[in-house]
Amino acid sequence: MPQRVLLIEDDEAISEMVRSYLVKEGYAVDTAFDGEAAEKLFHSGAAYDLILLDLMLPKRSGNDVLQTIRRDSLLPVLIMSARDSDVDKALGLGFGADDYITKPFSMIELAARVKAAIRRAGYGAAGSPSAAAAPAKGKAGIIALRGLQVDPNNFSVLKNGEEVKLTAKEFQILGLFAGSPGRVYTKAQIYSSVWEDDYYGDENVINVHMRRLREKIEDDPSKPEYIKTLWGIGYKLGDVLE
Repeated sequence: MPQRVLLIEDDEAISEMVRSYLVKEGYAVDTAFDGEAAEKLFHSGAAYDLILLDLMLPKRSGNDVLQTIRRDSLLPVLIMSARDSDVDKALGLGFGADDYITKPFSMIELAARVKAAIRRAGYGAAGSPSAAAAPAKGKAGIIALRGLQVDPNNFSVLKNGEEVKLTAKEFQILGLFAGSPGRVYTKAQIYSSVWEDDYYGDENVINVHMRRLREKIEDDPSKPEYIKTLWGIGYKLGDVLE
């Protein structure tokens, strides 16, 4: 059964070019040309493996659509946009996007990004992360940190008994540190482990995901206790193991 992609792009010429190429690559592709139509397709019950999302959309913006998706799903989202500023990248990634490609792009590069995003996220057709995405397990499969319970089996995190909604990448970053207490990770090592790709010095991706993760798990993100920064070196798990 082919992997299924939801393509959200208001430029019909670009949409058709991308759709045709991905279909030739073996994907099943549904298309939407505005934000409202995209949200209807997303909530239609279709089992998507990845979403390709333009930021500049009529009716509802790409970032609005992304927030809607992230409230209900951890599906990998690849942003396509002509807006190439660091602000736009941070905004998109901050709302939970997994990757960003700037127009104009080659179809070969896009197809490679799509394939890599699906592989890295470890999603099956039902949109559930695979066991390969989970961190190392402790006793009973639960990693207990001070005030946090990380459950790789259910891909879930509880803070003081309350569910913390993490994206797939945020969970993998937390799992990386929780599974290797005491180890220091450089940004290049984090990127290589979580994104499973070569690191070319794009600190923005790591910084945005780390900031968002800290906002969700830390009592005071400006004074993190769970993931400590070692300036000029990298990051490590704080003294929070139970």
